[in-house]
Amino acid sequence: MAKDSATGHVAVDGATGRWAAGTQILWRYRENGGRRFHIARPVTVVRDDAEVLAVWMAPGTECVRPVLADGTPVHDEPLASRYTKPRTVHRTRWSGTGVLKLAQPGRPWSVWLFWEPGWRFKNWYVNLEEPLTRWAGGVDSEDYFLDIAVQPDGSWQWRDEDEFAQAQQDGLIDAELAERVREAGRCAVEVIRAWGPPFSEDWQHWRPDPAWTVPPLPQDWDRIPERMSP
Repeated sequence: MAKDSATGHVAVDGATGRWAAGTQILWRYRENGGRRFHIARPVTVVRDDAEVLAVWMAPGTECVRPVLADGTPVHDEPLASRYTKPRTVHRTRWSGTGVLKLAQPGRPWSVWLFWEPGWRFKNWYVNLEEPLTRWAGGVDSEDYFLDIAVQPDGSWQWRDEDEFAQAQQDGLIDAELAERVREAGRCAVEVIRAWGPPFSEDWQHWRPDPAWTVPPLPQDWDRIPERMSP
C-alpha cells in the first residue's frame, strides 16, 4: 500500500490502485486545448471496484474553478467570447447540496446525482468527458461541454449544446473529437433508454457516512502526477 503525500490517505491495493471507502482524493479536469488543470474538487471515495468509482463531494468543499482573468465568472461572459478571453483559476466553496459522482471504467462520461435540500432527489446528470485516468491522489479528465440531464421519471434532455457548438467554433474541439463526443452521447442515451447501470442501481437513496470529514484542497492540487492504470 502506498501513501499519497497530498491527501495522507492510503490506497487499499497498490497493484490495482483501488481506494478504500472513506479515502479522500482529487477529481480534476484539464483545460480544453491545454495541459493545465483548471478544475479540482476534493472528494471522498464511496466505492471503488471493477464496476464503478463512486465519490462524494460534500457541501462546502473548497474547490478550484476557472474564471476570466478579471475575475468574471465564466458563465457570466457572453458565449461568443466565453472561450477566447484569458482565464485564471479561483478557489471557492461548493455551494448547495453535495454531489455523488459515478464513473464506470473506460466510459467517456460520468453520472452525477443531485439532491434538493432535505435529500429530495433532483436528477442525474451525464457529464460527457475523456475517460478518467488514475493517479495516486485521484482521477483526471477533460470535459467535453455536451451533457445530458436525466429526470427521476427517466426522461432526458441534451444540455449545453450551445457551448459545445461554440467550443468547436473557437477551436477547442476539432471535428474528429466532436464526432466522438456525439457518439459517446448516443451511447449514453442508449443506456438511459434501457435504464442500465448506474441508473438502475438505486444510488438516489444512498447517503454519506456521517463520520466523514470534508476533504481539504491540497496546496499542490495542480501537480502533474505519475499515471496509474485507468
